[in-house]
Amino acid sequence: MKLWAGRFHKELDQKTNDFNSSISFDSRMAKEDIEGSIAHATMLGACGVIDQAEAEKICAELQTILAELESGALSIDPTAEDIHTFVEGELTARLGAAGKRLHTARSRNDQVAVDVKLYLKKQCDALYDQVKDLIVVLCNKALLYKDAVMPGYTHMQRAQPVTFGHHLLAYAEMFQRDLSRLADTKKRMDECPLGSGALAGTTYPLDRDLTASLLGFAGPTNNSLDGVSDRDFCMELAADIAIAMVHLSRFSEEIILWCSWEFKFIELDDAFSTGSSIMPQKKNPDIAELVRGKSGRTIGDLTTLLTMMKGLPLAYKKDMQEDKEAIFDAVDTLRMCLTAFIPMIDTMKVLPQNMRKAAAKGFINATDCADYLVGKGLPFRDAYKITGELVAECIESGLTLETLPIEKYKEYNENFDTDIYGAISLETCVNGRKVTGGPAPQNVAAQAERVLKKLGAKE
Repeated sequence: MKLWAGRFHKELDQKTNDFNSSISFDSRMAKEDIEGSIAHATMLGACGVIDQAEAEKICAELQTILAELESGALSIDPTAEDIHTFVEGELTARLGAAGKRLHTARSRNDQVAVDVKLYLKKQCDALYDQVKDLIVVLCNKALLYKDAVMPGYTHMQRAQPVTFGHHLLAYAEMFQRDLSRLADTKKRMDECPLGSGALAGTTYPLDRDLTASLLGFAGPTNNSLDGVSDRDFCMELAADIAIAMVHLSRFSEEIILWCSWEFKFIELDDAFSTGSSIMPQKKNPDIAELVRGKSGRTIGDLTTLLTMMKGLPLAYKKDMQEDKEAIFDAVDTLRMCLTAFIPMIDTMKVLPQNMRKAAAKGFINATDCADYLVGKGLPFRDAYKITGELVAECIESGLTLETLPIEKYKEYNENFDTDIYGAISLETCVNGRKVTGGPAPQNVAAQAERVLKKLGAKE
């Protein structure tokens, strides 16, 4: 029976019922719905709103229902309107009048809000742990390849030498910001809406602090209208997820490039690659491509939530039922992508010799050549112009700055001497960049160790 059936004389049209139903997606919150109901019943008994013995009876039966759902002894009825209707209907079928008292001083509006918050708080923790695991993998890889020189790029053109470890730690920084956002979002959703009723609270003498405490919230929400109509926490978590997926997508793009024969900086393990149905030589980075593609889903989920909420006056509206599919999809997508992505990065084979070979081309030590002249007393702009002319000379003669004869150097400026070759060696270029945040191997090691210690992954 519908929870709202008393006002109506006709059954809801079946197709309309199917359209109205949310059981297909909110059934994943069965545990949270029961947890919320147990806390509510416990509080009702403690406050004398219902008989203490009945409250205990309700809680015991709810525990039984949860145990049966988890063991598979009880299945959720797919024809139920939603998970809240199913649980209350099952409870009432077992306890009769006592079961009907559970909904005293509670609306489905505050019930839904608390279920979603309880569920998403747990998902914040799960996502946090996965992102943390990825950062640990990146830091450990960075320590292994802190000396592996590779070209750094701007505009996808070789720019200056860095190390592979330094490059990986750039992503570790992004993912640390994702951790921070997840922690902040969980903190802001840590208010319990139970007791807000439909929109205006209740005349019953509830102890909302007790309910909040029983459910592990920091406290109750402060305004009943906001308590039932707030979905900021869904939008914020969806934004966190979309940003994290953008980071994964950017990283995936580089993985895809690095796997190509044109780069060949890495090789993915066979367990994280696929072949072609017609070209036997192919080894495709499908996992990275799927992650890159799935980032669009999470951006779409965020757009759905923002658009859904932007025109809603207070308080609850049925539009808000659309929050669950969008935020659940966003959570599921990021968790699924991280599950595949983390071991892919952990097992990939790095080819530092190919990185070093690529770094030797493209005049990525030109800035260091200009800095050499600055060290001899020239203004940087003059040094920049001279170095540009040297690069043009090398291109025309088929040489590099490392192979250009010293006589040629001196034709452009008499301050050049044979020590220029040491100054522009790739290792010198990288090792000299010891400024905070720079790619010097000692910096990379210190940064990786610092992050690992911060995350509790290293003593």
